[in-house]
Amino acid sequence: MKVHLLKHVWMGLALVAGLGAAVMCLWNWLTPAIFGWETITFWQALGMLALARILFGSLGGHGRHFPHPHGHFREKWQQMTPEEREAFIRRRRQFACGGAGDFYGGKGPGQDGNGRPEAEKE
Repeated sequence: MKVHLLKHVWMGLALVAGLGAAVMCLWNWLTPAIFGWETITFWQALGMLALARILFGSLGGHGRHFPHPHGHFREKWQQMTPEEREAFIRRRRQFACGGAGDFYGGKGPGQDGNGRPEAEKE
């Protein structure tokens, strides 16, 4: 068990060191030539990796694991009557197909109920 854990720790450290070195090399190779910026140290490259992790989440991993909302939706769907389901599908299609009227409560800004500009009424 200890050997297995130590193996993972060393592999993790090697991965972090490799990523830091890769960022440092790429930065020092590209940014001075393209933008005229200064080169960075290994520790600054690790700091940039940490900042990217904070700002953008996982760096090639599995991402964040949040509870999946589909289970909740499935329960609500099963509790709907057939009429409620049809109404939901109708509203969803109208909104998804560019019918902004559903979003604005049946009438979009400057539109009649059919999505046409009010000036074009017959």
